Amino acid sequence: MEKAASLAAFLNKKMALGLVFGIASISFADNPISNYHYLADPAATASEDEFFILTDSDDPAGADGYTIKSLYAFSSRDMKNWTDYGIIFEAKREYDNINDIWASGIDIGPDGKFYIVYPDGGGGGVGMVASENINGPYENPIPGNKKLIHNWGGGISDCDGIGWCFDPAIYFDDDGTGYFTFGGGNSDSRPAAENNNNIFNIYRLNSSLDGFDVNTKIQLKIGGPKAMEASYIHKKGSTYYLSYSTADLRIAYGTSDRVTGPYTYQGIFMDNPNINGQNINAHNNNHHGIAEFKGKWYAVYHDRRLVQASEHPASLGVANPEPAYHRSVSIDEFTYNGTALNKLVYTNEGPKQIANFDPYRTYPALTSSKQRNVRSRTDWTRGKPVSHVLTPYASKDSWIRVSGVDFGGGAMNFLVTAASVADGNKIEIRKGSSSGTLAGTCELPKTSGWLSYEQTECEVTGLSGVVDELFIVFKGAADSTMGVLEWEFSGKPSEPQKPYGEQAIVLPNLIEAEHFDRGGARKVYNDAESENQGNASFRTDEGVDIVLNDNGGMAIGYTESGEWLEYTVNVTKSGEYDILARVASGSTTSGIQLFIDEEAITAEFTCPQTAEDSWDVYEEVSLGKATLTEGEHVLKLAITGSYVNVDWLKFLDENGETSIGKSLVLGNVQKETSYTLYDMQGKELRRFTARDFTEALNMARQNSQGFVSGIYLLKQSGKNALVKKFWMH
Repeated sequence: MEKAASLAAFLNKKMALGLVFGIASISFADNPISNYHYLADPAATASEDEFFILTDSDDPAGADGYTIKSLYAFSSRDMKNWTDYGIIFEAKREYDNINDIWASGIDIGPDGKFYIVYPDGGGGGVGMVASENINGPYENPIPGNKKLIHNWGGGISDCDGIGWCFDPAIYFDDDGTGYFTFGGGNSDSRPAAENNNNIFNIYRLNSSLDGFDVNTKIQLKIGGPKAMEASYIHKKGSTYYLSYSTADLRIAYGTSDRVTGPYTYQGIFMDNPNINGQNINAHNNNHHGIAEFKGKWYAVYHDRRLVQASEHPASLGVANPEPAYHRSVSIDEFTYNGTALNKLVYTNEGPKQIANFDPYRTYPALTSSKQRNVRSRTDWTRGKPVSHVLTPYASKDSWIRVSGVDFGGGAMNFLVTAASVADGNKIEIRKGSSSGTLAGTCELPKTSGWLSYEQTECEVTGLSGVVDELFIVFKGAADSTMGVLEWEFSGKPSEPQKPYGEQAIVLPNLIEAEHFDRGGARKVYNDAESENQGNASFRTDEGVDIVLNDNGGMAIGYTESGEWLEYTVNVTKSGEYDILARVASGSTTSGIQLFIDEEAITAEFTCPQTAEDSWDVYEEVSLGKATLTEGEHVLKLAITGSYVNVDWLKFLDENGETSIGKSLVLGNVQKETSYTLYDMQGKELRRFTARDFTEALNMARQNSQGFVSGIYLLKQSGKNALVKKFWMH
């Protein structure tokens, strides 16, 4: 394939790929996070390693009203694959005398416990429970088994005249101090009106997290559109945000420099959910949660896209129920503009996967990025963590999909713990689709009953590196005859991140863009496509698109906004460095930015249009100056605007020089010099002419057919000529 010569050619290629994946996205869209039960009213929190979502549930499927009895929990380490823990807390009359349990809040306390605040029915008050684990067991920490807030008795304080005593949220500040809010509706003493909303209260929890001082009560008054419910507090930097659901079914917000306010109304953060002008929420109410994870911000919300889907999942039991009472939970990433919240964009795809999935952990069975024809059952025993069991419609096309699975050196076995009450049940492991390449089959032994679990181990083949879509497929003659509890793979772990040439690139120096680290997708690079779409025949087993440039060397191309690459570097001396780049773009919107250890060292740089609709013309540009600290670091090249080719990056010290160190690539030597390539035994392999060591190195690699991976010597001709070692793959 020829190098991208025009924007039209570039876009045609991307559009062709988009058509292929677009069809898949319609069938396997990642929002909502579950399609086997109805979920609503989400809240969110995150630890250092996991993002958590708490929801209530609109099950049973045939209900025509808000009959809400259960809270579910989900978690993800990569924002694409979600573990469903099942019903972690249930409103049973014998348990704390709770009636219905509606929209609840969750956060992680300074003691590492999960704290949930929940409403008792449609206004009976607000309770709190806590647990060491997301899947419980949860206990009431308040002495005397009291609630926090009561309307009908049994709490520390009353509802303070608020019309709807529900929709609580909980927030722990940076210093570990806890707060909870609640409220909704309208009353004579606590009005909800345009630019005059006084329907929320906030209280500070005591340091022992077993109650609160009633004197900490503050009425959260805020302007803006008429409020309805769902107060939610989060913080970025030194700014606190109070967001809420409006009477016209949107999410508005205000800001403050104190968690207790006062809050100044700022605008609308979320319109009623719609995609491409089409409402996906049956023009009904909404509810949201907000949390940060790994430097990115996410909003969870409910919609009605599942109940309105053209193909109603069989696992939901009742076709075409009333949309208003059958919600589904989705998630999308959002950004800020200074302290302002950029309006959330709703998507079918959901957030981008931010890390590879590790298959060598033990996972609850309902861990997936998408599902088809499965149901679930929660085994709940007071005082113990819950177990969530997958029960497939095995006579149909029944599966769960796991995305971006990094098998590293290769999986050898699949282990599954399951009960099977019929003969002939089996589980297949397939790549690409539910009927794709078969990697292994596990025949499940018949067990004595639903709670009799046995572990089965079966051999798998062909699972190495990163598998974009892995399908765990359930097969059997009859539905609801197997219950899968958990699964895992055994094998060789993934390759750790390491420099392309085995040693960190010494700075100051020139870094060839195609010499990004080794370690695989979503670990050392992120690319929109899973294959190398370039024409340089270099690192073709990886997804970065590498193209030939104007001087016969190589560059990264076919770039899209959101892609990135990482390079392990070793800064020889702390100080200020000039940073240059060699780029080509036929677009006016291309951009790049550099980071060291995830901290920005350059501003977003808009690349010049080096030639209209052409990527054949390269230009050296300055990205500015940056202060670097001595030692080893990870440099990230981020694509902030699509359609830029990047040849190299160059770091210059205060003398405007690069290093002559152990790095693989060096600065210019002289024009039109002869070079000779040798192996480590001194055997001459190639001769060619090049303008500098960088070009000579690229030419050596491009003409390396039949060479084995290892260290080679590149010698410049002439008296006292330089000889450099380098690694060739």
